[in-house]
Amino acid sequence: MIDKLSWVAIYPEIVLLVMACIIALVDLSTTGARRTRTYILTLLTLAVVAVLTGMAANDGKTIYGFGGMVVSDPMGNWLKCFATVALMVTLVYGRPYAADRDMLRGGEMFTISMFALLGMFVMISGSNFLLIYLGLELLTLSSYALVALRRDNAVASEAAMKYFVLGAMASGFLLYGLSMLYGATGSLDVNEVFKIIASGKVNHQVLVFGLVFIVAGLAFKVGAAPFHMWVPDVYQGAPTAVTLLIGAAPELAAFAIIIRLLVEGLLPLAIDWQQMLALLAIASLLVGNLAAIAQTNLKRMLAYSTIAQMGFMLLGLVAGVVNGNTYNAQFAYSASMFYIVTYVLTTLASFGIILLLAREGFESEEITDLAGLNQRSPLYAGVMAIAMFSLAGLPPLVGFYAKLAVLQALIASGQAIYIGLAVFAVITSLIGAFYYLRVVKVMYFDAPVTASTVSAPRDVRAVLSVNGLLILVLGIVPGGLMTLCAKAIVATLAN
Repeated sequence: MIDKLSWVAIYPEIVLLVMACIIALVDLSTTGARRTRTYILTLLTLAVVAVLTGMAANDGKTIYGFGGMVVSDPMGNWLKCFATVALMVTLVYGRPYAADRDMLRGGEMFTISMFALLGMFVMISGSNFLLIYLGLELLTLSSYALVALRRDNAVASEAAMKYFVLGAMASGFLLYGLSMLYGATGSLDVNEVFKIIASGKVNHQVLVFGLVFIVAGLAFKVGAAPFHMWVPDVYQGAPTAVTLLIGAAPELAAFAIIIRLLVEGLLPLAIDWQQMLALLAIASLLVGNLAAIAQTNLKRMLAYSTIAQMGFMLLGLVAGVVNGNTYNAQFAYSASMFYIVTYVLTTLASFGIILLLAREGFESEEITDLAGLNQRSPLYAGVMAIAMFSLAGLPPLVGFYAKLAVLQALIASGQAIYIGLAVFAVITSLIGAFYYLRVVKVMYFDAPVTASTVSAPRDVRAVLSVNGLLILVLGIVPGGLMTLCAKAIVATLAN
């Protein structure tokens, strides 16, 4: 008999699944290039789900359901809430773009997006290896379909195929690593695996062997070097609305499974996986920042920027356990959570501008396409400048505080090697500032390539303005979001 708490733990997922099916049926009788009825129903559903998850997170309770396979805790619920809001914003930004390119003729974009979000929810809620993997596969299969949504576009089809092949390889790595852990511990339950490993009765070499594959699989999913090969090609090849969809909200789910697997399940092996993450972070910061300098395509530049940003996020996870002591864990992991949330917020704004500038038959993907944007539309140039400055880590924007929080966590460890990593991160960030500032220079100081003004639907204009304002406001008063992240991580570590 399944107890009542089990259903309480997954009620946002139930609402999302039921409504996704209903919306798919409603769309069958919907006509029109913009799919207005489907769009409004989808946004209303996502708004309800965001409120439900936000209320559950604010409640502060941790609930285990279905024999411990599912967990509903503050960290998971906040990440679900942020992922839902990110998807709402993505659909608002992407709808005009998708309608102009005949991508909404079947309404699949809305329903597949909801199933992708359901996959994220399952990943975030999973406290069992099998469930986490199923959530991951639901997300990735939905993502492959979305990338290939423009069936008549050869570039999008090629990007989908690359994504599918490399994604399948990453899933194989992760599944093999999880199977090794299952073979060594005899359990698929994350908390049970933690207890068995902590007992010290399992062969350490077998555990580390499985751990290598798990970290490699996770690195593929977040796009960390040297497992980053798919990121630039998929970002550039996918329709821009889909690029934003796979580049924003899923990063929150990827962060969640890193915490579930490495922190909740494999914390006794922290000395091993922290070294692996440190190497991934160093490689990501180097490859991302140096390769981005050479890019002329804006989406490709932002792809390499993502690789560098993920390297910075991984640095926070590196400093959690110091000499077997977890005193620094809550500061380090909450800094990483704050970083990933603010990164997604900034990514939404930057891709929102690219989507806004794209016209029918013109993608606005090159950096030169932004030339003179300030003369054509000071508001949108201002939002893009705020996003670029934030990604570069300039005060008083939220990106600066996010980087500062990670650096403080590294320095607080008191270890010379972590302080060295902090210095390295600062140097690579200075290198990275060049390509962000180049975009601002093109917008404000280059002559415009066209005299046409930039127009946008009212909903896009309103959301974009709020998006840019949040990047600024959260940089000036970051305390509320930082406290929220810290409390969520503390609750997770206490379980």
